[in-house]
Amino acid sequence: MEKTVKNVLEGKLDASGLKIAIVCARFNEFFVSKLLGGAMDSIVRHGGSAENVTVAWVPGSYELPFGVSQLLKSGKFDAAIAIGVVIRGATAHADYINGQVSKSLAQIGLDTGVPVIYSVVTTENIEQAIERSGTKAGNRGADAAVSAIEMANLTKQIRGL
Repeated sequence: MEKTVKNVLEGKLDASGLKIAIVCARFNEFFVSKLLGGAMDSIVRHGGSAENVTVAWVPGSYELPFGVSQLLKSGKFDAAIAIGVVIRGATAHADYINGQVSKSLAQIGLDTGVPVIYSVVTTENIEQAIERSGTKAGNRGADAAVSAIEMANLTKQIRGL
């Protein structure tokens, strides 16, 4: 006898009515703006409205968690996306930034109950940053927006149980 799961929850890819916060790091802005463009395009393509998106700029990737945290304290958003680009240099600086930012963003999502999507592109060089910002490796900002839409809708389903 085959058992069928009756209660399967899965976020829909429908951004209509969703309010999304996007926090962007100004450092490496050339790449970040391409990722932001990909995120906005993805939100609109999935039925969302640019008017329901709030974009905040912070100096660098290290400041992303603070920006996300402040926006989510307003209680006005269904999801948040943190967009940044960290390119490895000759020092371990990138490792410190990446580790702290990813942990902090995950914790903000857990603390607030609002999905926080990590879209910090971490690369070894400029060529990899170019690839992940809309060329042959896709656009990580667009990918992050799809995740935000799905998680926001899944969260709504769970809360409706």
